Amino acid sequence: MLSWAVTFFIIAIIAAVLGFGGIAGSASSIAQILFVVFLIVAVFSFIRGRST
Repeated sequence: MLSWAVTFFIIAIIAAVLGFGGIAGSASSIAQILFVVFLIVAVFSFIRGRST
């Protein structure tokens, strides 16, 4: 999941450099959402692993 967030982040940077504002904004939003989901899953996994 983190790799997808990094991939969309890189796409957003490349699109921003090339001047594609709409694509950069969309890719950036997707990357942010995926990163938050990754953090939630990581915290949940960490808590679950500590309780067993």
